[in-house]
Amino acid sequence: METALTHLAASPKLVLYLREIERMLADEQRNRERFYNTITEQQKAEFINGEMIMHSPVKKMHNDACSLLLNLVANYVRVHQLGFVGFEKILIALTRNDYEPDVCFFGQHKARTFTPDQMKFPAPDFIAEILSPSTEANDRGVKFEDYAAHGVQEYWLLDPQTATIEQYHLVDGAYQLVLKSNNGTVTSIAIAGFVVAVRALFDEQENLRALQALLAAPSSASNLPVAS
Repeated sequence: METALTHLAASPKLVLYLREIERMLADEQRNRERFYNTITEQQKAEFINGEMIMHSPVKKMHNDACSLLLNLVANYVRVHQLGFVGFEKILIALTRNDYEPDVCFFGQHKARTFTPDQMKFPAPDFIAEILSPSTEANDRGVKFEDYAAHGVQEYWLLDPQTATIEQYHLVDGAYQLVLKSNNGTVTSIAIAGFVVAVRALFDEQENLRALQALLAAPSSASNLPVAS
């Protein structure tokens, strides 16, 4: 981004570019307001770079992976009172775009400010997206860049086709790959003490065993910092 800004700053057309950008953003904001007024609780929709994106129904493998991950994260966070877990219809409103991540987590610092009737939320501390052919380009593209730019500390990409997880950690404003695997364990960075077998994210029996292990150790996160 600095290179692009440096190039623009050196151009004699800088003011003209600025006026055009302001016009484009004004048009985009009007479209964004229409998006807010149009979407319903029954729809899964996102607003990305000026366009309203409607999502089609998902395959069973996508739904299963999302459900298994949510089962582990939501119960673990609830038992340890670490914050708030959202899924699918939670609207994350960033500076330009609005997303509905498959699973996301907010530490207590953010979660304690939420109200029961809140409909738009800030950048979470953790986001997981389940890959599918129709969403992968955005999950690896605009969302990858946008989540990092807005300080989402940890980003998971789950591929139900290959039963593989990619774990990214935000370092100096950019995501670094921590883990890419279809076996072993994954240790969350943003969710204190959350450690599960990778297979538990894709297999129901493994998921049940992982949940039992997580809930059997209620003090496992007590000495670890909670994401802010």
